[in-house]
Amino acid sequence: MKCRKCKKPAVLKMPRHNTAFCDVCFQDYLLKQVQKAISDGKMFLKEAPILVAVSGGKDSLALWDILIKLGYETVGLHLNLGIGAYSATSQQMVEKFAQTRNLRLITHGYQESYGLGVVEIAKASARPACSACGTMKRHHFNRIAIEEGFPVVATGHNLDDEAARLLGNLLKWQVPYLEKQSPVLSDDNGKWAKKVKPLYRLPEREMAAYAILNRIDYIVEECPMSNGAKAFTYKETLNRLEEASPGAKHQFYLGFLKQKEKSFPSPPPVTDADACLTCGQPCQSEQCGYCRLIERSTSLIVS
Repeated sequence: MKCRKCKKPAVLKMPRHNTAFCDVCFQDYLLKQVQKAISDGKMFLKEAPILVAVSGGKDSLALWDILIKLGYETVGLHLNLGIGAYSATSQQMVEKFAQTRNLRLITHGYQESYGLGVVEIAKASARPACSACGTMKRHHFNRIAIEEGFPVVATGHNLDDEAARLLGNLLKWQVPYLEKQSPVLSDDNGKWAKKVKPLYRLPEREMAAYAILNRIDYIVEECPMSNGAKAFTYKETLNRLEEASPGAKHQFYLGFLKQKEKSFPSPPPVTDADACLTCGQPCQSEQCGYCRLIERSTSLIVS
C-alpha cells in the first residue's frame, strides 16, 4: 500500500476517502482539516490566546499539539474530577505533556474545591454521573476562561463524538438540543467564552493514529463513570454503518450542519437579566444547574 500523494509506503488506509497516506502526508492532511474547521467556523484568530480543555485522552492532547503546530497561542486547562486513580493518571499525562513542551497549564481539582469528587457529587444530588460531570465541566470551562481572560475554549470532541450525540438527539427528537448542536457555540457578546470543537471533521481512528505517530502519551482507559453510557451504543452503531458505507459518519454529521440553519431557528441571545443569582454566569432561571447541583450535594453530605 502506497501513499496517494508521494507514493512512499503508507501508514494509514482511509476508506472514507478511498485513499492512504504516509506519515508526513497524513499529518499534513490532518492539520489542514483542523485549519479548515477553524476557518470555516470562524472559531478564533492567531491574535488571541486559546484555552484548550485537556482531559489526558488522545483527542484533547492531540488537539493541543495540533494548535501549537498551526501557530496558535494556547494554554491548557485540566479539571481533576476526583475519580481516584483514573483522575490521578489523567492529570499526570496532561502535566507531562505540558512540561515536556514548556506550556502553561491551569488545573482545577474537585476534591480540593469541594472535598468531594464528581462521583460523590452525582450520588449525593441523585444525578446521573455523566450528567453531573457535564454540568460541572461547562461551568468551570466558562468560569476559568472568563476569569483568566480567554475569549475561546477549545475541546477535543471528534467526528465520532458529534455524530453519536446527533444520533442520540435524533432518536429522542430532542429539538432544543438539535438547535444548539454545533461545533461553534457563540459567546453571546462576551457573556460566555466561545466554545469550539476544531476536530469535528476528523474521526476517532484518525486522531488515534495522529497521537501514535507523534508519540503522545495519553490515558487509554475510558472514564469509569461512562460504563453503560448510551453514547457507546450510538458509536458502535455508527461504526457498523461506516464499515458498510465508508464516509457515513462524515455525511451524517456534516449534512446535518448544512441543513441546520434551514431546519432550526437560532436560539435567542442571552440578555443581561439571564444570570444566575448565585454565581453570576448566564442561565435561563434564577439559579443555574451547576449551583443547584453543588448546593444539593454539599447539603446532603453535611446532613
